[in-house]
Amino acid sequence: MRPYRKKEIIEESLQKVRGVYADLEQIPAERQCELRTGCCYFKRTGLTPQLTSGEAMVAARAWKATGRKALKARDDGGCPLLVGPEGQGKCAIYADRPFACRTHFCVEAGGPYPRRDVVDLIRRLEDIDVDLGGSGPKGLVSAISSSL
Repeated sequence: MRPYRKKEIIEESLQKVRGVYADLEQIPAERQCELRTGCCYFKRTGLTPQLTSGEAMVAARAWKATGRKALKARDDGGCPLLVGPEGQGKCAIYADRPFACRTHFCVEAGGPYPRRDVVDLIRRLEDIDVDLGGSGPKGLVSAISSSL
């Protein structure tokens, strides 16, 4: 494949991921997140968001846009995308946060969306992953780090 075509496929795929995120916003769901960060402490929750390659690329670009180059582990077990001290940090890429973060897998924000409401969106993300040559979802840190 010609290099310029590969770039074109990547750009198209990133737009598709953003389209999935936009479509998710159209699904009515009662949420009480308002930038809470309880679910962002993976050690505490025992849950780590899993990202497809398209999601990881969107997140990596957003992370780079903040002027940062690498993800650093946090001593408090928090998501490395949180900027600031525990309990006061904010997601540095909130507008481009991954699907799992948007669907609030944590109880604090209202629990997960019902799968029946988002399964089509999940399948679209999986299709984008295939288009990009991905091998399925990976943990947030490794997925984003490999896209940086």
